[in-house]
Amino acid sequence: DSFRSAHDKLRSHHLLRAAGLSTPPTAFITRTRDVPAIVHTLGGAPVILKIVTGTQGVGVILCETVKNAEAVAEALMADGRVFLVQKFISESAGRDLRVIVAGGRVIAAMRRIAAPGEFRANLHRGGSTERVHPDAALCGIAIRATAALGLNAAGVDLLESAEGPLVMEVNASPGFEGIEACTGLDVAGSFVETLRELIRARRG
Repeated sequence: DSFRSAHDKLRSHHLLRAAGLSTPPTAFITRTRDVPAIVHTLGGAPVILKIVTGTQGVGVILCETVKNAEAVAEALMADGRVFLVQKFISESAGRDLRVIVAGGRVIAAMRRIAAPGEFRANLHRGGSTERVHPDAALCGIAIRATAALGLNAAGVDLLESAEGPLVMEVNASPGFEGIEACTGLDVAGSFVETLRELIRARRG
């Protein structure tokens, strides 16, 4: 259930909000004609359209105008896609934080920086990384976000906004290669040890 919740961006958004965590302003849309009103409610264009089950930046589309958002929404609906409309956090454009949580503690963290001309910071999109050392407040947010989805280990993606950190999503199966290369830490080993602790606790 936790993996399914994390994979469904609409479900995970509701769970994060219910846990009192800050997220980018987000709306669920079912009709193209509602796009202008929703974009206005979110503070105007640009906005992000995001399919609810995408990974590695696939299905995340930056729409610069309302007309652009309407056209993309129409195309997604014609293809049977379910998607969200999300406020574009301009001050964090092309940058985000990936914080790895395992066993109720932060294991590693990095800042991802998008390639030139790209707004998505995913490493699969050519992004680069730099190691960060999150403070206690940021660690607390990442740990709470992981717990909100019922996960024991996860990668929490956050945006650095003018209002403070916003939880963008929680990845139940984050990649290890990028963050291990960035930090020099054995992140995969931490996940294995978390699993061992769970097994020991259940056997006990």
